[in-house]
Amino acid sequence: MGRYTTFTLFLTFGIVFQQSCGIEVNVQDKDNKLCLYANLMVNFSVSYEVAGNKSATAEFELPSEVTTVGSECDTTSSVLKLNFGEGHSWSINFTANGKMYQADYITFSYNLSDATRFPASVSNETTSVTVKPHITDVDMDTCYSCKSNDMIETDLVNQTLWNVLIQAFVSNGSKSEQISSCAADLPTTAVPTTHSTSTTPVAPVTNATAPPPTTTPTPTLPTPSTGKYSIKPDDNSTACLLASFGLRIGYKQADKYQEMNFDPNGTTVSGSCGVNSSELVLASNTMTIMFTFTNDMQKFRLHALNVTGSMSSGVSFSEANTNLSLWEAAVSSSYMCNKEQNYTISSLLTLYTFNLQVQPFGVKKGAFSTAEECFLDSDLSFLVPIAVGVALSFLIILVLISYLIGRRKSRTGYQSV
Repeated sequence: MGRYTTFTLFLTFGIVFQQSCGIEVNVQDKDNKLCLYANLMVNFSVSYEVAGNKSATAEFELPSEVTTVGSECDTTSSVLKLNFGEGHSWSINFTANGKMYQADYITFSYNLSDATRFPASVSNETTSVTVKPHITDVDMDTCYSCKSNDMIETDLVNQTLWNVLIQAFVSNGSKSEQISSCAADLPTTAVPTTHSTSTTPVAPVTNATAPPPTTTPTPTLPTPSTGKYSIKPDDNSTACLLASFGLRIGYKQADKYQEMNFDPNGTTVSGSCGVNSSELVLASNTMTIMFTFTNDMQKFRLHALNVTGSMSSGVSFSEANTNLSLWEAAVSSSYMCNKEQNYTISSLLTLYTFNLQVQPFGVKKGAFSTAEECFLDSDLSFLVPIAVGVALSFLIILVLISYLIGRRKSRTGYQSV
């Protein structure tokens, strides 16, 4: 670690200075001991609207001066938050799980009224975007290292991390000398080709037929607890996004299928509200779920879902779908579905919802607007079995009439002349 140049960090003012190796940050706990270390660089490319319904692109890097207000850490979760410029911030949240830790999500907030970075912007809003970084399965008591460029792309914002060195959970106040390198930094090893000169024939291998595996039925889980979540633009504002639901996750690994209820107790809630896109991020001790909603032609829908975590059996997973069309309703309304629903997110992941109500846009006075109900909750749902019964009865009558007509014709054909 001696190759990384150190310099003084003025913790009293929360100011960090940058040298050629990147921005070095030392976050201390309540006992003034080092609990999080970071040295990294971040480049940003942001698309924003200018006059004439046109768009422009702002490109800049994490500047030389940042503050660390909002950074914190304990034994199970850590937050690195870097504030810079006129109301901009970049933060990364970590969680520990046993002997490993990972980065759950990155939140980048940018102030479009900053004319220096966003010249001619027609918006004065502060917009946030939350993404999932590629930092997983890092051994505790080691530093995560990635010198290679790591680009994380969204519709409007691209972020490139490089020269990253982070230890999210520092024990005993001393940074580790051990490194966990990212996959991009690992050397690729060529697989040697073995040439055989033996002329001895090889006997064919006979595969014994194995008996089919026995599967243990998945125990029935109780209905998950309903969590109530909200996002506020700031502490002095009312909610701009509301959600209330119980969640269950089903995950398939090989031939084994598992289910686990999402526990809202102790869940960390974050996200953002925008004109065309809003996000809700729920992070528990075992799972992080990111919901992305879009506003399209005055209707909103759940557009993307990203779930990362570990099942009760210890199996870790990360599954996403960015092409969903779920929970659609008018922007001025909320979407509601009290009945249990299940959605296939990927070939391995299934999402179950209970007592669902969401409103990611157009929230007024911090309360849900009039709900648009799902079909199962509507008064028309009971008509489905009736309609099916009527259709079957009608079909039976048609068959019976056809049979009688056909039988009458056959009898007429045998009359004497």
